[in-house]
Amino acid sequence: MTRRGGVSTGAVAGLQCGFGAGDDEADVAENRRLATEAVLPGAALVTPYQVHSNDAVVVTQPWAWEDRPRADAVVTDRPGLLLGIVTADCAPVLLADREAGVVGAAHAGWRGAHGGVIEATVETMVSLGAERDSILAAIGPCIAQASYEVDDGFRGQFTEDDGRFFGPGRKGHWQFDLEAYVGKRLALAGVEHVDPLGRDTYREEVSFYSFRRATHRSEASYGRQLSLIGIAG
Repeated sequence: MTRRGGVSTGAVAGLQCGFGAGDDEADVAENRRLATEAVLPGAALVTPYQVHSNDAVVVTQPWAWEDRPRADAVVTDRPGLLLGIVTADCAPVLLADREAGVVGAAHAGWRGAHGGVIEATVETMVSLGAERDSILAAIGPCIAQASYEVDDGFRGQFTEDDGRFFGPGRKGHWQFDLEAYVGKRLALAGVEHVDPLGRDTYREEVSFYSFRRATHRSEASYGRQLSLIGIAG
């Protein structure tokens, strides 16, 4: 989903789907309803409490809002459930094994991807009957390399082999390719069929919310877009 449409107003105008954005909760709920009906009408939307972890959980039924698990990936084989991940520069990753009837959604910021959230998602899908070589993955809109400046301390957390994901920047800084790095982690997890969207949340303001853009502008809040995948009932 992009930010286009929706009922939110002000600095987060559009299809703003994050309850942590200081937005009117009724507007957020309506935006989530609109998104759900656009993707899988009548489905129950299920989202985790995202904490930049490497935890993936299986969803068998909708949970109460206050009972959301702290996790950054959700997986299901149950028709009628719609898995959702909110992002605002991090990479949303949607995965599906159509033959096995198993889907997953992961929130992959640099920390989660580096910590193994992609591999955990794939392993959880396999535990429900998915086959690695049958899984299709899409990497949704995220901050692009040209917009993602990081410092030497950040670079130092990655291996020498990961140097290919760091382009030259100003002194003591690098440009990090999050989308390509997530693609690498998918490959390491055995997922061969990957479709990167190639959209930059930072620069495409009309279409996407961006945490980093809002931070650079000293804005009070920032919106979140919602990425969705499910199994029709």
